[in-house]
Amino acid sequence: MTSKQLKCIVWDLDDCLWHGTLAESDDVSLRPGVKDIIGELDARGILHSVCSKNEFDIAFAKLKSFGLAEYFLYPEISWEPKSVGIGRIRGNLNIGMDTIGFIDDQPFERAEVLAAHPDVTCFDAEDYANLPRHRGLIRTSVTAEARQRRQMYQAQIKRDEEERYSESPAAFLKSLNLQFHIFEAKEDDVSRLGELTLRTNQMNTTGIHYSAEDLVRLIHSDDHIVLTCELADRFGSYGKIGLSVIEKQGEDWIIRLLLMSCRVVSRGVGTVFLSVICNLCRSRRKRMIAHFKRTDRNRMMLILYKFMNFSKVGVDSNGLILLENDLSKIPPVPEHIKLKLQPIGGVLT
Repeated sequence: MTSKQLKCIVWDLDDCLWHGTLAESDDVSLRPGVKDIIGELDARGILHSVCSKNEFDIAFAKLKSFGLAEYFLYPEISWEPKSVGIGRIRGNLNIGMDTIGFIDDQPFERAEVLAAHPDVTCFDAEDYANLPRHRGLIRTSVTAEARQRRQMYQAQIKRDEEERYSESPAAFLKSLNLQFHIFEAKEDDVSRLGELTLRTNQMNTTGIHYSAEDLVRLIHSDDHIVLTCELADRFGSYGKIGLSVIEKQGEDWIIRLLLMSCRVVSRGVGTVFLSVICNLCRSRRKRMIAHFKRTDRNRMMLILYKFMNFSKVGVDSNGLILLENDLSKIPPVPEHIKLKLQPIGGVLT
């Protein structure tokens, strides 16, 4: 048993997901209740995949016949070692190996996976019915984004497939019909935003992790502005993908935190988000200051600040780099993005 949160369950098929061995007989049957278990975990935002030694076309056709194929992302069905398949699944999902659970009926297969990936949590197939009660799979609250997590991955798979055949990156971006919505955060948003501060490390200016309670306090503070944003295109929604916490301190607006999901870095919306903040600050005739704290992963955010004409003006007593923008040059919104600002409380006007 583990207290870490698992984000994906990888299923073996023969004598695990179903009774029987498909290579020996097509007459296999699902384990009792397994379809409901997969659906319940999916509704919590937990992903599923498959790693099985079988012929891909035959096994995937059987999953379709059981009405389960749609749940499994990046299935690995081949005769390679299962540790290899799980490594590819992890890479495609872009999650930590320690957030993967692997369920298999064979002790040898579980041991082979653990030898290569000791951070994986392994389950005996006989324990499948207990998965919803495993503490690594329990969620005290489920956000709207979590309920749609599988669909978001499936939309991304379609985007990736189409992008491979696009004539150019610019043509692909134009074809997406990107709709970028920026608005002031509400209490209903804080569960997802708190999760975003925990999960976003590369595109995070200070590495600050805000709890839901912290964000509620900041939302109701007269001295702070909490902005978030959502992105959608013709394939579907990316969900909430950004957050900024701005402190109003006299004549200064101070960006205490700016973060953006790595999933959308190629869409150019980080620049647009920061441009909107700068334009708001300039319209109020305030001084634009930003905090930046170096980590081993967030160099891209310092590059973003420099691209947006922020310059270093000092370092505070906590070691935070202080950046200032004179707001004389703010890039316009690119043509491939349709921007929507939602005025709440008179800030986004």
